[in-house]
Amino acid sequence: MKLLVIGSGGREHAIAKKLLESPEVETVYAAPGNAGMTLDGIETVALAITQHAELIDFASTHDIDFTFVGPDDALAAGIVDDFEAAGKRVFGPTKLAAELEWSKDFAKQIMNKYQVPTAAHATFSEFSEAESYIRSKGAPIVIKADGLALGKGVVVAETVAEAVDFTRDVLENDKFGKSRVIVEDFLAGEEFSLFAFVKGDKFYMMPTAQDHKRAFDGDKGPNTGGMGAYSPVPHLPESVVTTAVETIIKPVVNGMIAENRPYTGILYAGLILTADGPKVIEFNARFGDPETQVILPRLTSDFALNMRDLLADQAPDFTWLDSGVTLGVVVASDGYPGDYAKDVPVPEKTSGDITTYYAGVKADKTGHLVTNGGRVYLLEATADSVTSAQNIIYKKLQAQDTTGLFYRRDIGDKANV
Repeated sequence: MKLLVIGSGGREHAIAKKLLESPEVETVYAAPGNAGMTLDGIETVALAITQHAELIDFASTHDIDFTFVGPDDALAAGIVDDFEAAGKRVFGPTKLAAELEWSKDFAKQIMNKYQVPTAAHATFSEFSEAESYIRSKGAPIVIKADGLALGKGVVVAETVAEAVDFTRDVLENDKFGKSRVIVEDFLAGEEFSLFAFVKGDKFYMMPTAQDHKRAFDGDKGPNTGGMGAYSPVPHLPESVVTTAVETIIKPVVNGMIAENRPYTGILYAGLILTADGPKVIEFNARFGDPETQVILPRLTSDFALNMRDLLADQAPDFTWLDSGVTLGVVVASDGYPGDYAKDVPVPEKTSGDITTYYAGVKADKTGHLVTNGGRVYLLEATADSVTSAQNIIYKKLQAQDTTGLFYRRDIGDKANV
């Protein structure tokens, strides 16, 4: 098989690398990919995710068996619809199905209609109405811009003033383009991620994972796209996962069919375990980053054949590691998620029991990798416990020259409490 992965980040590196492990796969292309992926034998293609016609033409001329779409903005732009219209096999939700992610208000409507547990909320397009609602509710309170914002469109406001300022930025200063805000009650509890492969009314669950969104140790600092993750979440009771599948995943999968928006792709539920059970923080219509980099290494079946079977409406036989923990730590550019420098040298690729997944990198004139984005790379290792995996990765990170870069030193600590 020849396969195509759309996207350029660490998530797409992990997807492409896992697909390439299959003995049935000859070539995996990544469009546009990044220079670090080529170190794993992935072939990059100089096409942007917005070039749908050119990507479809590439899939035709290179006899691509199926295409796997990574990023949310490509899905929101209808890339799956365009591939399907051209008769191409593609894994990902249509634009209408992906609205679960690209409109937080739509996701709330679906949750309300199909009795999926989530925070109490209200949607506003007028600043004055939103402000008075926020003041009536008090803080802490959660404000979300209604649309794609690369993980930066949400603020968990500790004060009313912070909530009002962010709301003003969204509604009056068009910080994320024209948008509405969803104002939600703050939910207390432990967050975790639940992923499923979905095709119509069939879905297949993956191991649990826990992401670390804040930039700095102790969950301090601004929200990011994610600074590290581990899988599974060892202290999360199996009964909680079972409840989440029954009350969240199943009703949404069936609800999307009822709405005439049948879902194919990865359904990602960002959940929080409250005193009243698991509730939805958000849905994403694709794999998470960095969760993908710790979930896919736990897959022991043939990923490429699993995906081929799923697309052909045959039951895929997914098998997973049933012991140990996989942990990943993101190394980011100093200043991320704000302004940061580029062209900072990136350490050599790891070998042995540590895997490097590249994201914001490019090759300089000498062919060496330098930084080209906020999140630069992730180191991943699987070990018998969270502590063992932490020891492996942090020992390696301390040995690397991370000048101009930073990383959290507490990824996975919640599992050890």
